[in-house]
Amino acid sequence: MTDENRTHEANDAEGRTPSDLTDGRGGRGAVPEFSRPEFLPAGETLPSHGDQPRNDGWSQLGDPPGLNRWDRPGPGGQVGNPGYDDWTGRQGPPVAGAGDGGWGDPSGRPRQDTAVFAVPGSPPPPPSRAFGLGPGWAPPPGGQAAPPGPGPYGAFGGPVAPAGRGPRTGTLAILAVLIALLASTLGSVGTYLLTRPSGSDLDPSYRLGTAPSGSSSRAPESIAGVASKVLPSVVSLSVNAGTSSSTGSGFLIKGGYVVTNNHVVAGAEPNSDQIQVQFSNRKSTSAHVVGRDPESDLAVVKPDETFGAPEIALGNSDNVVVGDPVVAIGSPLGLTGTVTSGIVSALNRPVQAGEENSSDTTWLSAIQTDAAINPGNSGGPLVNAAGEVIGVNSAIATLGRSVGGQSGSIGLGFAIPVNHARRVAEELVTTGSAKKSRIGITIDATYQGTGVRIETEAKQGNQPVEPNGPADKAGLKPGDVILEVNGTVLQDGNELIALIRNKAPGEKLTIKFQRGGQEKTATVIIGAAPAQPTPSPS
Repeated sequence: MTDENRTHEANDAEGRTPSDLTDGRGGRGAVPEFSRPEFLPAGETLPSHGDQPRNDGWSQLGDPPGLNRWDRPGPGGQVGNPGYDDWTGRQGPPVAGAGDGGWGDPSGRPRQDTAVFAVPGSPPPPPSRAFGLGPGWAPPPGGQAAPPGPGPYGAFGGPVAPAGRGPRTGTLAILAVLIALLASTLGSVGTYLLTRPSGSDLDPSYRLGTAPSGSSSRAPESIAGVASKVLPSVVSLSVNAGTSSSTGSGFLIKGGYVVTNNHVVAGAEPNSDQIQVQFSNRKSTSAHVVGRDPESDLAVVKPDETFGAPEIALGNSDNVVVGDPVVAIGSPLGLTGTVTSGIVSALNRPVQAGEENSSDTTWLSAIQTDAAINPGNSGGPLVNAAGEVIGVNSAIATLGRSVGGQSGSIGLGFAIPVNHARRVAEELVTTGSAKKSRIGITIDATYQGTGVRIETEAKQGNQPVEPNGPADKAGLKPGDVILEVNGTVLQDGNELIALIRNKAPGEKLTIKFQRGGQEKTATVIIGAAPAQPTPSPS
C-alpha cells in the first residue's frame, strides 16, 4: 500500500466527504460509481475474477487481507514499526497474535476473515456517521506508552461505540413519582409504628358482628306506641308580635281548634296572623286567637289549615293517681316532636302559672310529674298510657334563673288537669271567655296558723264574706279558719284558691272549718264571678 493510499485511508477514518477520495489510481477524481454491496453470511468472502478468492475487500474486523496494521509505513516511511499506530498517531505495543491477516485477537486466535461489504475495484465507502474521539485520545505527553486498559479505542485498541441515549424525561418523571409514593408510604408506616398503642391490644381480625334482626313495631301501651299515636296531633306554635316573640306547644282538638297556654299567645293581637302553627308533618300555617283565659292560663287558637292531622283524645283527670305512667310531648327549646316520659308525682299541687311579673299570673291546682318539661313544652299534652290527655303542661319548678333567663327541667313539671282545660276550652270556643269560679270570701294573708283564715273585717271596700255569696249561703263567717276542702288539708291560701279555680261553677265543695275552737263542716256550691271582657295584651 502506498503512502497516498494510506493517506486516503486515513481520510476515510477522519470522516471526510467522498469528494476528497481518490479515484483508485493514485490521483484525485470522481469517485467511481459503487455497485450495490453484497451481504454475505459470516465466514464467507466475495469471489474474485476467476475461481480464486479476492483479497482486496475489507474484512469485518481488520485491514485489507495481507496488510498488518504494524506493516503500514511509519512516520519515516518504514514498515512494521511495532511502536507506532498510524491510525491514531500514538505509540503503542504491538498486538499479540497480529499477523498478515489483519487485526489480531488478544487470545492468539487468527482474525475472522469475514467480509461484510465489498465492492470490486474500489476502496470501502466512508462511514455513515463520524463520532468524535472524545477526551484522552491524544498520545500521552513525553512519548509515553498509553496505559493499559480501556481508552477511546477500547481495551485492545478497538473503536469504542458511541454512548447510548440516556433515559427519557417521561421515564425520569415516572421514577420520581414512584420514589415519592414509596417515601410517603414508608413515612406513613413509620409514623404508625411510632404512634401505635403499646401492648398487644390490637387485633386485625376483631369484628363485632352484624346487627341482630328485629322489628320496629311496638305495643300500643308502650311509650313508643303512645308516642306514635299522639305525635300527629301535637303542634308547635311561634308568635312574632314585633317587639316580642314566644314559642310553645299545643294539641289539636275537635273542630280543628288548638289548645295551648295563655302565656304562649298572650302577645298576639286579636284577629291577627302573628301566630304560626307547625304540624308533625312539618307543614305550617297561620292561626288566630279564638279566646284566652289568663286566670287559668289557657287559650284556644284556630289554624287556617290542619293538613289532615287527627284530633287528640281527652281523658279524665279525676281518675289519675300518683304513680301512673305519663308521657309529655312538645317542642322544648324549639325541638319539635320531643317525647319524654315519667310518672305522676303528686296531685292538687298549687303552682303559679303564667309569665312572671305579669298581671296574667294565676294559681293552679296542678298535676306534678317528673317527665322532663322545658321552656317550649308549655301548652303541650301530658298523656296517660292509653294516649289520652290528662293535663296541659304549663309550668316547671327551678333552682333559679339561668344566664339566658330560662332554666331547664329538674324533674318538677306541672300540668293543668284536663277536666279544667276541657271546660275552659268549651267556654272559649262558645263564648270567647271563661267563667271564673269563686265562693265569695277574702283571705287573711297575715295569718300564720294552720289552715286558711277568713278576714275579720273589710279591706279596700271588700267584705270578708260576700253577702249572699256561696260562702255566706253555706254559713261561713268572718274569722272562720278553713282546714280542709274535699278532704285535702290546706297549707295556705294559694292552695285554697287553686282548688276553687280548678272546679267549675255549680260544683260542690265539702269544707271543714274551725270556729271558736270547734270544728264544723259546710257544703259550698261554687259560683261564678261577674263576666268581664278578656284583657287585651299590652
